[in-house]
Amino acid sequence: MIEPRLLLGSGPSPVPQRVLDALARPTIGHLDPQFGALMDEVAELLRATFRTANRVAFPLSATGSGGMQAMVDTLIAPGDMVVCGVHGLFGERMADALGRAGATVVRVEAEWGRAIETERLVDAWQPDMRALFVVHGETSTGVAQPLDGLRDAVGEGLLLVDCVTSLAGHPLDLDASGVDAAFSGSQKCLNCPPGLAPFTVADRATNRLSRRSWYFDLEAILGYWRDAASGGARAYHHTAPINMVYALREALLLVGEEGLEARWARHATAHEALCRALGELGFERLAPDGEQLSSLLCVRVPEGVDEAAVRGRLLSEHGIEISGGLGPLAGQVWRVGVMGDGARREPQARLVEAVARELGKKASDPLAALESGWA
Repeated sequence: MIEPRLLLGSGPSPVPQRVLDALARPTIGHLDPQFGALMDEVAELLRATFRTANRVAFPLSATGSGGMQAMVDTLIAPGDMVVCGVHGLFGERMADALGRAGATVVRVEAEWGRAIETERLVDAWQPDMRALFVVHGETSTGVAQPLDGLRDAVGEGLLLVDCVTSLAGHPLDLDASGVDAAFSGSQKCLNCPPGLAPFTVADRATNRLSRRSWYFDLEAILGYWRDAASGGARAYHHTAPINMVYALREALLLVGEEGLEARWARHATAHEALCRALGELGFERLAPDGEQLSSLLCVRVPEGVDEAAVRGRLLSEHGIEISGGLGPLAGQVWRVGVMGDGARREPQARLVEAVARELGKKASDPLAALESGWA
């Protein structure tokens, strides 16, 4: 028997009933014309959510880490020089993946918990480089990395972005920012179960595609994810996770019904309200003002609090999941998801009340702070 949880960690996030119901719809074949029509709809919904007109926009049959691997395998070749921003675990992962692919990696680092100064990324760029990569929403620290000015800096190079924890929860417009390729994950602000990686590539970045990976061979996958307007039959590449695509479609419809700007504003409000409430209990946000990621709140745990023990009781006694720190922040911080349906007053009030109880403090003041943030 699986006990239900309130998922307020770094992901997965709460899955709405509409999305769960979509998962239970009858499975059909991956080459069924009905599924082909649904694939076209999902691609169009992803374009709207990414804010891009890219022809290539589809969900990879993989997790967000698979999206990262697809970006490397598809767009980077051995010997390429790549600037990689590193200010948290997921920048570190990309630097590792690039190195394993044979790229020469120029690391531009910042303290975990801070954004990287744009000038430092620009200064690291050289005209003969292939790409510049940044993590837009660093899940390990709750920091949002600015994209302004990077497109102009890279010129004919590629601007690559990890937006796993920011897509549909923090302002992001790929075309306006000049992003050439981006990947995300279904289980964060989209409120879909894990297992799909929304992925998009601009036409200008497809002029030199690597085919060294069979599974992430973009040309072969696009033979399957081609839209009806392209003509011809879809070419079999792999068996898509049919029911997960159903669920993603429903999740993207929910995003569209709310509207991206309204959704971004709700996440920002939820973040600040929760930050204020936890502040009443002694928790301090890691990211400074102006660098915070709306969809994830990373807070320093007050001195004297056994963070792992309290976090464990939140799960076992209250059914609430939050995440601990990673890397150098392990044992020092909590990472609290503010994603989709988790970015609402009711689940946040439940969390604040449970934390106050575990710390032996009155919940009235932090709950009042939460309510004032939502007012």
